[in-house]
Amino acid sequence: MLEIKATETVREGSIFGQITTMDHEQLVICHDEATGLKALIGIHNTTLGPALGGTRMWPYASEEEAITDVLRLSRGMTFKNALAGLNLGGGKAVILGDPKLKNEAFLRRFGRFVQSLGGRYVTAEDVNMNTSDMEFIGLETRHVTGLPEIKGGGGDPSPVTAYGVYMGMKAAAKKAFGSESLQGKRIGVQGVGQVGKYLIDYLVKEGANVLVTDIFEDKLQAVAKKTGAQVVDPNVIYDLEMDIYSPCALGATINDETIDRLKCAVIAGGANNQLKDEAKHGKILVEKGIVYAPDFLINAGGVINVGAEYFGGYNRDTVYKQTEKIYDTCLGILNKSENENIPAQQAAIETAKARIEAIGRVKLSF
Repeated sequence: MLEIKATETVREGSIFGQITTMDHEQLVICHDEATGLKALIGIHNTTLGPALGGTRMWPYASEEEAITDVLRLSRGMTFKNALAGLNLGGGKAVILGDPKLKNEAFLRRFGRFVQSLGGRYVTAEDVNMNTSDMEFIGLETRHVTGLPEIKGGGGDPSPVTAYGVYMGMKAAAKKAFGSESLQGKRIGVQGVGQVGKYLIDYLVKEGANVLVTDIFEDKLQAVAKKTGAQVVDPNVIYDLEMDIYSPCALGATINDETIDRLKCAVIAGGANNQLKDEAKHGKILVEKGIVYAPDFLINAGGVINVGAEYFGGYNRDTVYKQTEKIYDTCLGILNKSENENIPAQQAAIETAKARIEAIGRVKLSF
């Protein structure tokens, strides 16, 4: 295991440059030849508590792409946990490779790496990982959450994540349209994975006109058949007239190529890191008059769920009640954005940082 920590003198564009720019505490590189495991663990900030964030497995095009992803994701977890009022810091892990590589030895070896960090990082499931995988990881470390209900865990956190996104979407609708009702609204959901499919259920139940797209045709057709949502081509989702665009797949879908094509009043989805360039694209959304519900704010339901499990005394009803508060938090952030004429992303980050700095001062006091 190789650990890289930030230094003051760095080369722009280097690994040290990236972790310094984003103010990370630690980047851990994990490699095991016997199992073929290649993983990265990013620990962004532990002021509020241990860095909790899920592990995703993805066939990254390059190691550089994986590094950028884990650093952005772990930073987002810091802000997500802070805004959700959790006593947790921000971390994330990515495993490089095809998810078909997963087996017991592979996952338990990753668990050993998590254990070696002594509780600074707590893992859970994310893209291409599930509760069964957490069981294997949990055989080698106690610093894991998101376990199956039959093992005393909170089970799949995706339904709770979707509920939080739904609450955030309703808050953004209140800001944009004057009413939180989504009935009759034309909503494009990009990605029908675990979070997307549960979100669609909420939207359809409320009477929204839902458009769905995904690169996986089988999942797309299954969701459309179940809910009656209209299937659209992945390549044209950005060009459609919509009230709300809801990205629920991978990140950076709001970028130089797509942002001018969007014809919507609201963006609210479950994907992480939706803005490819936070400052640039956040400002453009303000100029276009699009209400943006920051992703790390409204998709916090999942971490609220696994956080409750990690600290013990898990209660599903309490988790949903806490997740419902995302509505008020989101509306407050959007009001701050409007009042200060700053992008919602900036408003959310400033609010999260203020809490972290305040608690940091408390911990330093006597």
